[in-house]
Amino acid sequence: MAIQQVWLITGAARGMGVDIAKAALAAGHAVVATGRDPKKVAAAIGNHDNLLVVKLDVTRPEDAQSAVEAAVRKFGRIDVLVNNAANFYAGFFEELSSEQIRSQIETLLFGPMNVTRAALPVMRKQRSGLVLTISSTAGITGLMFCTAYAAAKFGIEGWMESLAVEVASFGISTMLVEP
Repeated sequence: MAIQQVWLITGAARGMGVDIAKAALAAGHAVVATGRDPKKVAAAIGNHDNLLVVKLDVTRPEDAQSAVEAAVRKFGRIDVLVNNAANFYAGFFEELSSEQIRSQIETLLFGPMNVTRAALPVMRKQRSGLVLTISSTAGITGLMFCTAYAAAKFGIEGWMESLAVEVASFGISTMLVEP
């Protein structure tokens, strides 16, 4: 029998976040499913004994810390952090507002940093863990109408590559996924 792991998943109210949460639960793991609206997260995933739904706006470091604390209180550990929360502003660079660009980078780059910063002390203490971050092919090649999105995803790529070196000696792995 496989060992149950505890997964903390951001952006679990829709899309890949829901699919990842359901797959982890089906595999027998415990899941801390997060989103800005916990009611939407719960409705999307359904009820499960090994599910904890927590409010988390990844742009708020205090939310990230609270989500990690809730995960540890309920399940005692965090084995897999899935940085999945996202937003998307498309358009010509000069037509995107400064607010749209800042929101894109806050959510896609600083958001995963906030949640990872909160989870790393738990993983270091365990001497194990996986930080899995959803990137994009826009993080390795520029695309038309994707300047803000690509800027954030290019940042994710560099941050995760550097983080991998920093945390390896603590038994923590990193993974970039570029759907």
